[in-house]
Amino acid sequence: MRLVECVPNFSEGRNEKVINAIADAIRAVSGVNLLDVDPGWSTNRTVITFVGDPQAAVEAAFQSIAAASTLIDMRRHTGEHPRMGATDVCPFVPVSGITMEECAALAEQLAKRVGDELKIPIYLYAEAARREDRRSLADIRKGEYEGLALKMTDAEFRPDFGPESFNATSGATVIGARPFLIAYNVNLNTKSKKLANEIALNIREAGRTKKNAKGETERNADGTPVKLPGLLKACRAVGWYVDEYERAQVSINLVDYHQTSLEDAFDACCKEADKLGLRVTGSEIVGLVPLEPMLNAGRHYLRRQGRSTGVSRKELLSVAIQSLGLADLTPFDPTQKIIEYRVDKSTKLLKDQTVTDFLDELASESAAPGGGSVAALCGALSAALSSMVANLTFDKKGFESQKEFMNGLSEQAQQLKYEFMLAIDEDKQAFDKILEARRLPKGSPDEVKVRDAATLEANKGATTVPLNVLSKTTRLLELADTVVEKGNPNSLSDSGVAALTALAAAEGAYFNVLINIGGLSSTAAASEFCTSTRSQADELIEEVRKKAEHIRLKVLSRL
Repeated sequence: MRLVECVPNFSEGRNEKVINAIADAIRAVSGVNLLDVDPGWSTNRTVITFVGDPQAAVEAAFQSIAAASTLIDMRRHTGEHPRMGATDVCPFVPVSGITMEECAALAEQLAKRVGDELKIPIYLYAEAARREDRRSLADIRKGEYEGLALKMTDAEFRPDFGPESFNATSGATVIGARPFLIAYNVNLNTKSKKLANEIALNIREAGRTKKNAKGETERNADGTPVKLPGLLKACRAVGWYVDEYERAQVSINLVDYHQTSLEDAFDACCKEADKLGLRVTGSEIVGLVPLEPMLNAGRHYLRRQGRSTGVSRKELLSVAIQSLGLADLTPFDPTQKIIEYRVDKSTKLLKDQTVTDFLDELASESAAPGGGSVAALCGALSAALSSMVANLTFDKKGFESQKEFMNGLSEQAQQLKYEFMLAIDEDKQAFDKILEARRLPKGSPDEVKVRDAATLEANKGATTVPLNVLSKTTRLLELADTVVEKGNPNSLSDSGVAALTALAAAEGAYFNVLINIGGLSSTAAASEFCTSTRSQADELIEEVRKKAEHIRLKVLSRL
């Protein structure tokens, strides 16, 4: 899933009609999911959070900025929060399947369009900044809206996109890309704000001011205080007391969880708390969190237990939730707290059905799901079996030297299992697109041309899905062959079945490639595609058949 988060901040937190209109502009864009609208009265500012595929996110961001430019007049705006525009800041944040570099490119794309079409001066910041002195939002926003007109007369403050003249109504907007910020609180068995803050000072990157034996602040030659850095990079923290919970917390912002993870922060707090005679009772995530840092936390604590990390995502999440104590204060529901799980799905996915429900739907008169989805399911079953054998080998006496190797193999198998599970639905979705193309009107020559082009592309897509399944079965067989050779001998039959189901996945995918090629038109472009695809599929299936037969005979000779 390619998923990007966008968090635009608007200079309006009091007028519900304006706030709702901006939110509605986002809701109207297909492919995005509005997660949160958070207005503040005193700040007179609203922070909106939505996620979606990259281009949909750019479109939704543009529409929201356009709405704000017509509904908010900065000449009448007052509020406690620093600001310089109707849409003050609009960052893109990578969530899954997208890089920071790609988010920076999205920021540039949006910045150019807003500047060209809405005539708003745009400054790029953070990871999208074109100049080092514009990486910091605070530096760009210095002087705020009231000082913007004068600042824009300085050649050094020319915008990156849009007009170089002051826009009195909309001000200016800062657009960029930044890492995901996780708001994270660690719970303590004390009411002492002072002790909580002591832990915060020890772990946060900014650290604390150095004191001498007399308790006086030590200073550098230029008079600035000497700082003792904290333990964790990209970490901001403060201690506070929460009336609602009747306990103190270490309140943490992880501004880049790739530098400091959830488990890094939690474990550091545990160690520092122990030094002070305190105990960490759990923690809480404020707002939403991407799936990746949660899975990483699960793997971390499994490794500490000496267990295999090649387990399902469900188990990794369970371990993370328990180990971090995320249900200490309130229940932690992954479907509500993890961004990827909050994304709306128009229909229930096949991979999420029970076995009985899937089989009932498969056996119905509906043409999909069909053989393509079953082929993908066979691939997932093969990967699951190889993971199982690797995990059974991981803890087996006499196989201690294979622990690390089997752990890596089980992780590979789990990833393949997930990819094949996705293909179960991709095959049905590809078939649905063919039906959609065939339903297009064909009353005029132009309509026929559009319908034929759409049908051709849909058939190409329906061919590519099983071809991808077929190509991945070679990796399944490599895993199966490895667990046959090096895995727990008591599970030899399971390793053999992993190879057989991989073969079934390959043969089923091959059949689907062939039948979809037959559904393509005889145009020159389609003919070239068919020839290339058929050649690739033929080579793959021959390789798979030879490898599968080799494994089958090997297993039989050892049973």
